[in-house]
Amino acid sequence: MEAATAPEVAAGSKLKVKEASPADAEPPQASPGQGAGSPTPQLLPPIEEHPKIWLPRTLRQTYIRKVGDTVNLLIPFQGKPKPQAIWTHDGCALDTRRVSVRNGERDSILFIREAQRADSERPGPPQSIKLVDVWGFSATLEWTPPQDTGNTALLGYTVQKADTKSGLWFTVLEHYHRTSCIVSDLIIGNSYAFRVFAENQCGLSETAPITTDLAHIQKAATVYKTKGFAQRDFSEAPKFTQPLADCTTVTGYNTQLFCCVRASPRPKIIWLKNKMDIQGNPKYRALTHLGICSLEIRKPGPFDGGIYTCKAVNPLGEASVDCRVDVKVPN
Repeated sequence: MEAATAPEVAAGSKLKVKEASPADAEPPQASPGQGAGSPTPQLLPPIEEHPKIWLPRTLRQTYIRKVGDTVNLLIPFQGKPKPQAIWTHDGCALDTRRVSVRNGERDSILFIREAQRADSERPGPPQSIKLVDVWGFSATLEWTPPQDTGNTALLGYTVQKADTKSGLWFTVLEHYHRTSCIVSDLIIGNSYAFRVFAENQCGLSETAPITTDLAHIQKAATVYKTKGFAQRDFSEAPKFTQPLADCTTVTGYNTQLFCCVRASPRPKIIWLKNKMDIQGNPKYRALTHLGICSLEIRKPGPFDGGIYTCKAVNPLGEASVDCRVDVKVPN
């Protein structure tokens, strides 16, 4: 429900002002300079003032209330002679069974105990929606305007889509003014339903019609031609990427040696001490995992020092790295 601005009533307002008849003014007074016996008395002109409405700030925009709320509007005015305030609804007289009006000397009050949808409310939903065409990644929709606009102008339509996999609704257009649209950027392989809400100053319609047909975004038939390619040979001879490091240890403390090797196929790892194979010797524990080679010398003694060698061998070749181990006796 909207109100007017001063001094005239704006279009769509609910208050009209009618100027009173000059006959209701007070009788004229005799001029002070003229005696009672004067043959032609001189009269003062009556004081007149055009009616003016002082519109409150809160009513200078759309006035919104929900169904069932109380409406209480006070509109101050002034004018001489006293104006007569007349309230109308869409150019018709008010229903006095629901609406009461009190006119005072300087204001007029409109009171509605319970607002109804007929006073102004959200619009009804569009009457129908139809899926017109589907091509590529797009779909064309058409719908018809709502029968009930909520007694105010429509601001537009809100269009939403939902794919059948998730069932979630997403807005694709807002404040859209036409009754047909194209929804683009649909995902290939999905099927979509669409719905449309009408909108006015009070908000979106409470319901929305949904398309009965689904938009199926088909996958295009694609023929793949495979090209022959040469199988790459990843075979290579052993190569150490991390050599052994010289170390000094103390008698009785376990010591470990580490190195890294790369080869394809997987190489055989051989550990040597002073060029003698130590495989199977319980004094030593050799491990290999993901190219990392380790040798644990268990509780070395003075005679366990020397040159240690790690050798890697596969059908493409071999490689080796050396290090010196010194074993000292604690003082």
